[in-house]
Amino acid sequence: MAEDAGYDGVSDQELLARHVQGDADAFGEIVRRHRDRLWAVALRTLGDREEAADAVQDALVSAYRAAGTFRGQSAVTTWLHRITVNACLDRARKAATRKTAPVDDTERLEQLLEPHESASAPAERNDLHRQLIEAMGTLAPEQRAALVLVDMQGYPVAEAARILDVPTGTVKSRCARGRARLLPLLSHLRPGHGSTEENSSGRNRVEGTSVPSATEASDASLPHAGPTDSAVAKGGGGRA
Repeated sequence: MAEDAGYDGVSDQELLARHVQGDADAFGEIVRRHRDRLWAVALRTLGDREEAADAVQDALVSAYRAAGTFRGQSAVTTWLHRITVNACLDRARKAATRKTAPVDDTERLEQLLEPHESASAPAERNDLHRQLIEAMGTLAPEQRAALVLVDMQGYPVAEAARILDVPTGTVKSRCARGRARLLPLLSHLRPGHGSTEENSSGRNRVEGTSVPSATEASDASLPHAGPTDSAVAKGGGGRA
């Protein structure tokens, strides 16, 4: 219906409304805007390129079909992330009974990193990523998703809670338990691990690398969310 230039300045919510009204290109613009972050979340949550691709595809198909149920009670990006995370969790639970090989080759490691990171990061950073991702694979899917959003993607706890559709306290608890499990696996990477300057109150982490010590989980500076949106997309659409 509209040329790409016609979408300049058009909000995600308006694009979704246009899609519902029959604009054949509007949803494609939404995908263009958000696919990189959705892809990164899926890769880091699932640790498998094919599984992540299928999860993102499932999520986008669900969002495409459920667009008419969107009520604007959350941001479109939150709604999309929620659907994607739920698709990833569904796949992670199904794969939990299958034994998977650890991430131990450069090619697969690069698939899990942002393109600019894998192209220019020093060897030490790549090694940190490899060990971090391998350790993340030992976590329960819900803990992994919380840590991916908060510590790897840099979302504030309140926003991660909206994406996961759980209270902020649940996100903090999942992160704390996940960090406690990761600590003995990764403590050698943080000698002294005494830095307490980082916290989960905003997007202030080095994306893709930060998993703080378990003692940081009780930081009183963590944000508190307002009322949660009770009408949300679960596992592939619904109201948001």
